[in-house]
Amino acid sequence: MGFVKSFKRSTVVHLMFATSFFTSGIIINVFQIILYLGVKPFSKYYYRKINYYLCYSFYSQLVFLGEWWSGSTIEIWIKEGDYEKYFGKEHGFLLMNHSYEIDWLAGWIFCDRIQVLGNCKTYAKKSIQYIPTLGWAWKFAESIFLERNWDKDKDIIRRQIKELADHPDPIWLLLFAEGTRFTPKKHEVSEKFAKEKGLPALKHHLTPRTKGFTESLPHLRGKNAGVYNIQVAFDPNATVKPTISNLLNGEKVRAVFYMKRMSISEVPEDEEGAAAWLHKQYEEKDRIAESFNKTGDFFATSGVERTKLYKPKRRYFSFINTLSWAVVTLIPMSYSFTQLVLSGSTLYVSIAIGVASFFYVMMRKVIAMSEVSKTSSSYGTGKKTD
Repeated sequence: MGFVKSFKRSTVVHLMFATSFFTSGIIINVFQIILYLGVKPFSKYYYRKINYYLCYSFYSQLVFLGEWWSGSTIEIWIKEGDYEKYFGKEHGFLLMNHSYEIDWLAGWIFCDRIQVLGNCKTYAKKSIQYIPTLGWAWKFAESIFLERNWDKDKDIIRRQIKELADHPDPIWLLLFAEGTRFTPKKHEVSEKFAKEKGLPALKHHLTPRTKGFTESLPHLRGKNAGVYNIQVAFDPNATVKPTISNLLNGEKVRAVFYMKRMSISEVPEDEEGAAAWLHKQYEEKDRIAESFNKTGDFFATSGVERTKLYKPKRRYFSFINTLSWAVVTLIPMSYSFTQLVLSGSTLYVSIAIGVASFFYVMMRKVIAMSEVSKTSSSYGTGKKTD
């Protein structure tokens, strides 16, 4: 066990994972460009079908990190019957809390198990689309990139939601309605904002921003779609915290989900009514979070009806895919790196060190992007936040 732990904590091993991940990402981006230029103008259907597998091949390497490398687990509480009837069989408009560094990754692990991972979409800051590999993959996958300028963003949402609603296969579109990740400092600002606007006070969430939600819904009505209120939680008393760094070190965490599926017809059609409905969902999420933090159970004190526990089994595809990419990328790159180092040329050795440093910096940058900010809050100020 000591050797295994040391192996998983090794910087060299982490660098190998980063090298394989980013190299495969660049290769996948190249294929996406070819698809975009050579297939999409003639057949959006086949463009999306093929791009699903490209996205899956990229995203599932991070799923591997969560469920195979670290051995982390997920548990899902869902109304009995809904899992079999709806999950993975319709478009999902997801309202999820943004409280942890890896809440999105836990969601991806679940999406892999219901076979929609390659069609996961999200609302994201426009700047992310320029990030090589992951940002580019999201752009080709038709994620919705916003400028934090409502006059521009409402047109972007209208146009892209209409496109996504006609997708041939089920998609899951994630909206972090809080607009940014929860931190104590941001929560202070959120509480002040809620008080000024006469909105419900939330203890474990930021006051949701309603415009993106209310603007998106009309274009999903009449489609094969549902609204999913999702709450993900990790044991607040657990020794291992839910961070990318801990997963990379092979540390196991346990994610617990509450998922409530609702028909879009349940949401009022007028903007004011839809906004009030969204606030009600976050009041329920807050009670669920309070109950879990105090008792380890979503239902004990929340007043929410207990549902059925599911523990969907992990699939082998993320493991096979990641291993395959490691073979395809690391063998030739290791050979080239060794040749450069043994060449005796200062220039070639510098190139080898530079390439290794690039992948290491990229890995640290991705980890830093996922980390919860401890700095002052920009929530509610109009500034961009993580």
